[in-house]
Parts: sequence; C-alpha cells; structure tokens
Amino acid sequence: MSVVIERLDARGAGVAGDVVVPRTLPGERVDPDGRPILEPSPERVAPPCPHFRRCGGCALQHASDRFVARWKAGRVRDALVRAGLEPEMGRMHVSPPASRRRAALKGRKTKRGAEVGLHTARTHDLVAIPDCRVLVPAIVAALPALERLTRLAAPRGGEVGLHVTATAGGLDLAVTDAKAVEAAMLAPFAADFARVTWNGEPLVQSAPPVLALGPARVVPPPGAFLQATVEGERALVALVREALGDAARVADLFSGLGTFTFPAALAAPVDAFEAAPELVDALRAGARHAPGTKAIAAHRRDLFREPLLPEELRAYDAVVIDPPRAGAAAQVAELARSEVRVVAHVSCNPATFARDAAALVAGGYRMGPVSVVDQFRWSPHVELFAAFRRET
Repeated sequence: MSVVIERLDARGAGVAGDVVVPRTLPGERVDPDGRPILEPSPERVAPPCPHFRRCGGCALQHASDRFVARWKAGRVRDALVRAGLEPEMGRMHVSPPASRRRAALKGRKTKRGAEVGLHTARTHDLVAIPDCRVLVPAIVAALPALERLTRLAAPRGGEVGLHVTATAGGLDLAVTDAKAVEAAMLAPFAADFARVTWNGEPLVQSAPPVLALGPARVVPPPGAFLQATVEGERALVALVREALGDAARVADLFSGLGTFTFPAALAAPVDAFEAAPELVDALRAGARHAPGTKAIAAHRRDLFREPLLPEELRAYDAVVIDPPRAGAAAQVAELARSEVRVVAHVSCNPATFARDAAALVAGGYRMGPVSVVDQFRWSPHVELFAAFRRET
C-alpha cells in the first residue's frame, strides 16, 4: 500500500493522514516506510551530504532551496494568519552551506577509541560527520581532536557533550558530563582550542575566544548563545538598525551578549536588559572596548518576571526585543500599553512571535514586512524579524 504526502509537519517530515514519513515532500507517492519514492516531487534534489540518510542534524537536504524557502516563509505567514493578522512578507535571507559556527556534538568512548558526531534521527546511536556540509570548516577539522579528547573525558559506553563555537580567537569548547581531570592533562589540546571548559570550569585557555559584535570584542561565557551564522547575524543586525532609524535612545531587551546592543549604540545610547549575570558581565566588559559607540549600560533583569513597565519605557523611543522560543508575553503586554515609537522584534519561533505580534497590533502598532532569516539551513528551524511602529 502506498500513500501520498499531503504536507510537512513542524519537524519537516512528510504527513499523509495519520502516517508520518521523514525525508519526503508534498505530492510524493511513497511506501509508508519512505522507501522507495514511487512518484518523486519535482522539488526533490540529491542530498549534498553523504551523512544525510543517518544523521539527525538535517531534515530537508532532499528538497530544493526554492521549496525550503517557500515552506519556511509559509510557516511564518500561516502562524500570523492564525493569529488574525495579514502579514506582508519581506525578504528571505539564507545562510550558505558550511557556515554554522556552533555545534552541540556528542562524544562516546568505544573499545577501539572514540566516536564524535550527532545522534541519528530519533535514536541514541551516533553517526560520525567528517564530511558535514553545515558546520564551518574549522569545526569539521577539529573532529579528530574531539575524538582524542573524548577518550579522556567519557566513561566506557558513556557520552559527553561537546559544545563547540568558532570565534575570532579560535574554537571555544565546553565539555559536559565528563570525568574529572587535571588541567595539565588538557595541555596537549591548547593547540586545537582557544579555550576548554570542563564541566563548567575553564581549565585551558591559549587565546581569548573573542566574538566581534559590531565595534565591540566580547569574550562569551562558556556555551553562551549567539546567532548561528555570521551571515544570519549580519542580516538581522541590518534589519534592526534600519528599523531603529534615528531613534534617540534605545532599550535592548533579552540582550544576551549584545548582538544588537553594540551595533545600535553606534547611533544612539542603549540600555541593555538581560537576566543571566554572566552575559551581563560579558556585555559590560565588551562595552569598555567598543570604539565609536554612544553610552551603553547593561542591567540584570528577568523580563519574564519583571518586565519594563510603560512608565520606564517612556525613556525610550525605540526597543529591540529578541526573546527565547517561549516569546515574551509579559513584556509585550507592557510594550503594547507603552508609547514607544518603534519595536524591532527578532524571534526564533513563528508561533510565539505571532501571539506577541497580535498583542502589539491590538495595542495600536502597525506591523511592517516580516523577513525570514534562515540560519539553520536544511533544518525546520525558522528565525524572523519585523518592525512594529505605533500608529499616530
């Protein structure tokens, strides 16, 4: 018995009634197990990565770039329509292959040594990824060093987390769930990594793992969040700066390390608000070495529990907001009651963005074009941006 794929679900898998078939496309006739493809879609292409069939890192390498772009834009548009909005879709920004600068890998000790890679789809099996088409070349080149380190870190049969970030100072590695070691045991890895953090404790640093954020140079705490690709970050920063225009004073909410703080501060003073103390400290340190910027102040504040109120927001004529996947319902509710002229909204979740966008529009804002920024190539993940301007 064959089935015809009707649509893709949120994970990028094909759906035919109650049957879910990964690595298929709408309109394809397939056996329920996905093999063979009896009637392929014209949007089907040969996957560029030899690991695609087993690796759980990518879901859409079998689809054309044109199809993926339409599908991701459609997910955003559909979420907004369900929220009662009529979006105008803006530009699509797609990061190129081999551009992902951070990876959460797994390492496992084996009888013959160690293996490093990603879990296969929906299992705990590991697949090595020496020919990965997503990660930046520096991370792929470090895989042999990560295997050597896994032999030291992992118990027999156990796994360790290997969180790798490519920075201007070299690779920053955070190892988790590892056996205890002495710092001297990691000295041989100083040539491979700028910094090695072991179960939360920095043990080796041969160079500062510096990130360039606008004019600033920021050293992130181990495992800190940053935009997945340099190209995606540049696209988002350009959209935010254009939206801010001639704002006289800006608040950056959920500021993190200052991805938008520092570029915005080239034109106006910025107050950055962030809950994590280590991120606030890193932002403050970066602000001390950010030439050409206006005044920058970093404040520790949990905006989920203590959002900025309208009387506080009165100090700003523009706000940047980049919340986590849960969105920012409490803070958006206060923005909707405020007199802030412009809200530059970055999001990584179409559903919560649509909810928050509807609240802003109900509060008197007009939503501008919605741009999709695809930093997670060949995955179902979607990032987006829109500017909201208060109707006068």
